[in-house]
Amino acid sequence: MNKTELTSANRKNDMLGGDIKVTLKNMTIPMIVGMVMLMTFSIVDTFFVSMLGTQQLAAISFTFPVTFTVISLNIGLGIGTSAVIAKYIGSGDTEYAKVFGTGALMLSVVLVGFLAIVGYFTIDWVFSLMGATEALMPYIRAYMVTWYFAGVFLALPMVGNAILRASGDTKTPSIIMAAGGGINALLDPILIFGWGPIPAMGIQGAAVATAIAWAISVVWILYLLAIKRGLIEARILSLQEFLSSSRNVLKIGLPAAGANMLTPIAGGVITAVVASYGAEAVAAWGVGNRLESIASIVVLALSMSLPPFISQNYGANQLQRIKLAFDISVRFVVVWQLIVFVILALSADVIANIFANDEKVAEDIKLFLFIVPVAYGLQGIIILANSSFNAMHLPMSALLLSILRLFVCYIPIAYLGSYFYGLEGLFWGCVVANVVTASIAYFWFNNYIKKQMDLVPTLPISEIK
Repeated sequence: MNKTELTSANRKNDMLGGDIKVTLKNMTIPMIVGMVMLMTFSIVDTFFVSMLGTQQLAAISFTFPVTFTVISLNIGLGIGTSAVIAKYIGSGDTEYAKVFGTGALMLSVVLVGFLAIVGYFTIDWVFSLMGATEALMPYIRAYMVTWYFAGVFLALPMVGNAILRASGDTKTPSIIMAAGGGINALLDPILIFGWGPIPAMGIQGAAVATAIAWAISVVWILYLLAIKRGLIEARILSLQEFLSSSRNVLKIGLPAAGANMLTPIAGGVITAVVASYGAEAVAAWGVGNRLESIASIVVLALSMSLPPFISQNYGANQLQRIKLAFDISVRFVVVWQLIVFVILALSADVIANIFANDEKVAEDIKLFLFIVPVAYGLQGIIILANSSFNAMHLPMSALLLSILRLFVCYIPIAYLGSYFYGLEGLFWGCVVANVVTASIAYFWFNNYIKKQMDLVPTLPISEIK
């Protein structure tokens, strides 16, 4: 795609001159639709696996921190890819954007493939450290062996979608994510329980369904990027080009990936604490975490549409638009997530009965829903600040914020809550940790922007759309 075509595609969502609220809304709504379907990978897997029994539900709950580690690497690479490409587009240098997009895709395959191989050979060791019992290990192995193979297929669509978002197109990534989620939802019951000549595969069937859905997405995204849109080079880069583009993507992508990987690591630590309360508590914790992904869908969608907006305006040196966009986003997610909390609390009984046949599991799910979601809005502030730091090419600030949130606040406070007040105390500890970290994140990012605006002449805020 030449410069004129790329600029034309980007004009669909005018990030440099359009009304900020309208632009963010137009970019975020398609992401919400796509991510709702994408999140069904996790929630649908959990639902159908729960029908196999408490042991299988506990097993898939143990896998969440580990699978999210691989996903986090892809998210980090996507963040780095989007930040670099969007900045080049904002500054008008589209040829570099194409080379960096190609290099990012190649890099994702190499890194995720390596991580999957390491993960495959350390399944028993990792899950034993997390507190999984011998009774659960056969189910965990059956799921993870296939899932690690599927993880390689996930790399290309996630990074490829980041390239599309960087150019201002959030609708197409949403369609791809929605299609993948739909395929997974369709195949899950067939492969888990069997149908006609297809044998019942149990918990492994959920991983096979995911692998097929992601494989289809790989073919689709490569066709779009290389042939239909021309957003990447339709060739393998030379070693020099690959190393050059990789360095630029990794400057942001590696700290971003590291920051994202800290989340499942911290989740694994907390899962080990929850495991001390029994398999029922772990099952409830796993359901709660998957419901959190759905409950935070708007925040997550906004955290994916806001960064290219920030990066393009950063490349064009329009810092005042960045500040307004961040403040608008923060106010919105706080109000929105309070509404979500009320809905979850009122429907806790129904949700618990859907996901649990065991009375103890149901009670723990309800306890989770009455407490943890109250701070989802504050957690949204942290997520937006983190993604905004990366978009401003400040990956180390984003990494430090993640370390502060998870290892200074989340784990210590949740553990202390558990130590003194049991499982309920652990849940309240998660809330307190979000309160503390959100306050720091909000003032940290805003202070940085204000300092930068003092150094660069800008329009008065009142004159900006």
